[in-house]
Amino acid sequence: MSAIESFAADVAHEIKNPLSSLRSAVETAIRIEDPANQRRLMAIILNDVERLDRLITDISDASRLDAELGRLEVEPVDIAAMLGALVDVHEATRSEGSPRLVLAIGKSDRELIVLGIETRLSQVFRNVIGNAISFSPPLGEIRLTARHQGRAVLVTVEDEGPGVPDDKLTAIFDRFYTERPLGEKFGTHSGLGLSISKQIVEAHRGMTWAENRKDAGGATTGARFCIRLPAGP
Repeated sequence: MSAIESFAADVAHEIKNPLSSLRSAVETAIRIEDPANQRRLMAIILNDVERLDRLITDISDASRLDAELGRLEVEPVDIAAMLGALVDVHEATRSEGSPRLVLAIGKSDRELIVLGIETRLSQVFRNVIGNAISFSPPLGEIRLTARHQGRAVLVTVEDEGPGVPDDKLTAIFDRFYTERPLGEKFGTHSGLGLSISKQIVEAHRGMTWAENRKDAGGATTGARFCIRLPAGP
């Protein structure tokens, strides 16, 4: 009950902000007649509606995740093939100047099989890759690696962005954490992506964490997200 109350409080807080902005814009639009100001307010209203839609979609996903993960049957999932498909899609559709994805899997690590729910594991990697893309510089490189680590499969996603503040390496997986790149339109992300990813990984008896990449002088050269899942039979 405590967890439910905490989640409900977080949801109410996150929804209240765009609702307040939406209400203010609608009330103002009713009173003014200048077409230019009306267009400006309509843009605000549309932005708030889109933000609410993203929030509600991700909140719905998060709220039903535990029940879904407990109900669906696991099956062997080829992590190497999944990552390869995600890289191929990104490279085939990426716009000019956007970061590149590079996949590195050694010959001895081609059979990277875990037991899980393929759609949900794909969601995890899409969330983490999407996060890396949003923080990467133009024409940056995002490096994906996958290998065996004992009786587990370890996947890392490394970017060339500003890294994560050392005191936020754990907090970034909290619900509605919203520290975003400079210049990104406010409300583009709900702040639930990494939280949902962590929930999915832990439901698969795995672990996920973040760390900063450092050069020889100790300066941060980017972030590294790690996902470790038990290997399949």
